[in-house]
Order: sequence, then structure tokens, then C-alpha cells
Amino acid sequence: MNKETKGMLIGFVGILIFSLTLPVTKIAVLSFDPYFIAFGRATLAGALALAYLVILKEPMLAKADIGKLVVIALGVVFGFPILTTVAMAYGSSSHGAVILGMMPLASTVIGAIRFGERPSIGFWMVSILGAALVVTYALLKSSGSFTLVDVLLVLGGICACIGYVEGGELSRKMNPRAVISWALVISLPANIVFSYLTFDSAYLNVGAFAWSIFIYLSLFPMFLGFFFWYEGLAIGGIVRVSQVQLIQPFCTLIVASILLGDSLTWMNVVFAVLVVSTVILGKRTLIKRA
Repeated sequence: MNKETKGMLIGFVGILIFSLTLPVTKIAVLSFDPYFIAFGRATLAGALALAYLVILKEPMLAKADIGKLVVIALGVVFGFPILTTVAMAYGSSSHGAVILGMMPLASTVIGAIRFGERPSIGFWMVSILGAALVVTYALLKSSGSFTLVDVLLVLGGICACIGYVEGGELSRKMNPRAVISWALVISLPANIVFSYLTFDSAYLNVGAFAWSIFIYLSLFPMFLGFFFWYEGLAIGGIVRVSQVQLIQPFCTLIVASILLGDSLTWMNVVFAVLVVSTVILGKRTLIKRA
């Protein structure tokens, strides 16, 4: 098995974990405040990450990596969880699946800008087409106007892509598991404070099921999912392995239909296929190094 194939298989496990995030978050917001979910799950994940670093005696950070880890933390520890959790308090996870379907292409754009690559004209044309499809879908779903949910999802997706690109690059020189662990640990003090401020004593009585959902969000998409995702990106390469994200919108749509009873409408499926098609075309266009 070559490195690209191995990286894609490992990354696929991470994507399966991430694809459950929106539907499970939709269930969580029925019992908890969105901000407590975002900060609280990062706090629990941060505590686990600290234990991981101590037990495995991971080396201390190099000064040159601290800035990169701050960017990763802002993207995947704060930005994406906060924005998408608030979005799920008002919108559906199936809607979010289509909007976030542009993430693989956005990751490529951000990666091209970050690492000095020069995308071809064809790539930019496909990117514009993909963005236009997402905008059209959002407008059709909301009677011709953008909603707060759409804005939150787009901003959250951009935050995640920044964290993916920076984390994937840093995972080439560091243990991929240590990358997300350090990002969570350096964010831990702030998350502890905000978890305390957003906690409500009523949460103690929400029941075992609600807390199990909360623990799942903390343990898997916030922590363990990145073990597989960053390792896959490091082994197989960011451009190649990021194609695995193509499966995520469809996984999310299926999970949403099972867990939440969201109907698989023709509009959702058609636009998901169209958006993913633009991502495939975008990946096939030439990107030259500057």
C-alpha cells in the first residue's frame, strides 16, 4: 500500500467521525446552551489532550511552532465549534451539510494562498462556480435572502479549513496526535473560564443521554477525529487526502436522516452532488508552485 492510499484510508476514518458532528450537535443544543457546548467540549478534550501529552512524554513545543498552533486553535478549537454549534441551534444539519460541502475546495484555496501556490484560471473558475452553487442553494432555501445560519456555517467552514491546512502542514514535522493535543492544551485556560461562565446548574438534571452526546462531541470530533485526519494529511499529502472530504456531505445527510428524521430532499441531494462535482473538477486543475 503506497503512502497516498494509506493516508486517504486513515483520513477517511477522521472524516466519518467529523460527518456526525452537525447532527449530534443538533441533538445537544436541545439540552445545552450552544456556547457551553462549544467551550465545554473543548475543555474536556483539552484535559484529555493534556493527559495524553504527559503520559506519552511528548517533547515541549518549539517557539517557531507556537504561532502555528495558535492559528490551529483559533480555527478548529474556537472558530468552527462555536460558529457551527450556534448555527445548529437555529438551522438543520442537512442544510449545513450542503453549505459545508465547499470545504475541500476552500482548503485548497487557503493552502494555495498559505504556501505560495499559483492556481490555474480553470481552478478559479471552478471555485467561483462552486461558491455560486452554495449561494444559490442558500438563497433558494431561505426565500431569496441569506440567513444568520448561512453566515455562521460559511465562517465556521473557513475557520475549519484554516485549521486543517495549518495542522496538516505542521503534522509533517510533529506527531499528528501532538498537533491537535497542543492546540487544545494552549486553549484550555480560556475554555475553562468560558465553560464556567456558560454553565447552568440545570444541566445537572438533563439526563445521561444528553451528557453522553456531550461526551461524544468532546471525545471524537474535537479530539480523536483529528488523530486520524492530521495523520492522514501528513502521510498522504494535503491536496490528495483532502479529497476524502468529498464523502462528508453525504455521510452527514444520511446520519441526519437517521438520527433526526431530516428528509433527504431532492434539493439537498442535487446541490450536494453539484457542489462535490465542482470540488472534483477543482482538484483536477493544475496548481503551480510560485
